[in-house]
Amino acid sequence: MVYEAGKLDIAVIGAGHAGIEAALAAARLGCHTAVFTINMDAVGNCPCNPSIGGTAKGHLVREIDALGGEMGKTADACTLQSRMLNLGKGPAVHSLRAQIDRNQYARVMKHKLELCPNLEMKQAEVVDIRRDAEEWVLTTRLGAQYGCRAVILATGTFLGGRIFVGDVSYDGGPDGMFPATELAGALKRLGIALRRFKTGTPARVLRSSIDFSDLEVQYGDEPVTPFSFDTETPPENKCVCHVSWTNARTKEVILQNIHRSPLYGGMIEGVGPRYCPSIEDKIVRFSEKPRHQLFIEPCGAETEEMYLQGMSSSLPEDVQIAFYRTIKGLEHVQIMRSAYAIEYDCCDPLQLTSTLEFRAFPGLYGAGQFNGSSGYEEAAAQGFVAGVNAALKLLGREPLILDRASSYIGTLIDDLITKGVSDPYRMMTSRSEYRLVLRQDNADERLTPIGRRLGLISDARWAKFEKKQAQKAAEIQRAEKTVLPPSQALNDILVSRETSPVTTGVRLAELLRRPQLSYQNLAPVDSTRPDYPREIFESVETALKYEGYIKRQLQDIAEMRRLEKRLLPPDVDYTQIAGLRLEAREKLSRVRPENIGQAGRISGVSPADISVLLIWLAARDGHGEPQS
Repeated sequence: MVYEAGKLDIAVIGAGHAGIEAALAAARLGCHTAVFTINMDAVGNCPCNPSIGGTAKGHLVREIDALGGEMGKTADACTLQSRMLNLGKGPAVHSLRAQIDRNQYARVMKHKLELCPNLEMKQAEVVDIRRDAEEWVLTTRLGAQYGCRAVILATGTFLGGRIFVGDVSYDGGPDGMFPATELAGALKRLGIALRRFKTGTPARVLRSSIDFSDLEVQYGDEPVTPFSFDTETPPENKCVCHVSWTNARTKEVILQNIHRSPLYGGMIEGVGPRYCPSIEDKIVRFSEKPRHQLFIEPCGAETEEMYLQGMSSSLPEDVQIAFYRTIKGLEHVQIMRSAYAIEYDCCDPLQLTSTLEFRAFPGLYGAGQFNGSSGYEEAAAQGFVAGVNAALKLLGREPLILDRASSYIGTLIDDLITKGVSDPYRMMTSRSEYRLVLRQDNADERLTPIGRRLGLISDARWAKFEKKQAQKAAEIQRAEKTVLPPSQALNDILVSRETSPVTTGVRLAELLRRPQLSYQNLAPVDSTRPDYPREIFESVETALKYEGYIKRQLQDIAEMRRLEKRLLPPDVDYTQIAGLRLEAREKLSRVRPENIGQAGRISGVSPADISVLLIWLAARDGHGEPQS
């Protein structure tokens, strides 16, 4: 027998990284929100790697923070080691990654949810969801029913979760938790298209069973750069990581037992992540490689568990022990938690709009791995957008739509809803055609004004942002106006950096545009430099060095946005538009792009098809409906 438990504005199903950002954003915008989780002790859990950020993922974290989200602040509070990746490359791909204390991270996030006004937390498994007139009705396993005006599905890998280790498989969620076994059926009854994906995780091993004596040590960077633009005191590096490699014996053990892998034995139906394969998948797919790298990372400050980054597997436990022990430093390793693969249900994201609302189900939103992505950062970004948009819709406000030129978040969502996914989607810098503009150092410049308009940026933080922007503008002006006279000291610097000496005065900005020079190099001769934070000079230097490239990219962005303004009717019948190829008609009918720009990014829609659409729109807008 069911009973009415309460009325809500917004219900968030799942309290992982997507659910957390969705719930906090919706509640902070004034909506009565509840977040449902199967296990209250697993709020904010990091079931895979104990880290936040990484290549392109660090960009997402900084963008979430710039908009008013929480991941960056919490990662800063729980950092064990911080590194800026790709420093040997250009600034567009510099990406922050932090090793975090996973248990502390979960505790801090849970406490933030508990303290948030307008937000309820409920330990309950949602087993049914249905539409009843103008509201959604959720039913829990205990028979309670909750009415709400909007629902955000952030189920992670719990939905229909199934664990695989060798020939053993069973229904389960990550880290030994219960799966959500009935909700998938309810979603299918609604008419939502689901598919099976899979992911995996390495073993956790005992620190004292590792021989670190001959392993490469990986230190954190100094000074530490925080994720959050609001963090006053940067985190400290509290630990080191280590690097080791597989070898010929590792490969031999895995290949001798490959028939015992559920991945190669046909037990796993789900499609795995292309860019994060298991070690057995690496051995088979990259058979020519003599070795593969792994990183030995701490899981926390108050645990002896270590994480073997790069060594996920679903082989049987005895095989795991055998191949791990072939690796230098792990000869006597003790496994505390065996590696496993997990298969789960997720939706086809082509069903979603750019607000992450289901096109056919008003008030129902998807976020995170439920949308076919992978990764904590991708999940948090989508959770924030879904939570904000659910709240804005209920409040009668304009939606938050981030385009590809505004952010990696916009790129992520646009990719999902226009291209769909055939395997778990992972954000990479190469996915953005505007990556020189979408740097992590200027995420606040791009997005904090949007967060302010939403109402998620405090007065104090806004004042701090305005001060930073004023300092940056003043420093660019100073660099353009400051002329350094020729001197022995200046020319010694120039020659030492293998760039031409000067015989006349030269503007500081012109020197900074030289690829060999930096603010740091020129400090001895730059006597009028103000006492600004380090990030001001880094941002100005990038803006000056890449000024020409940035201008060209801004022109591309202007053209993209021009096409984005050409809206397509949501009910257009593409089969009736003469001149469209058959494939284009099928893809356009399935994806239902919102504008010409989106239509052009759909796989299978050619430039010729876009020309047909533009002609059709012009005829429709100028002379009524065109004849097909």
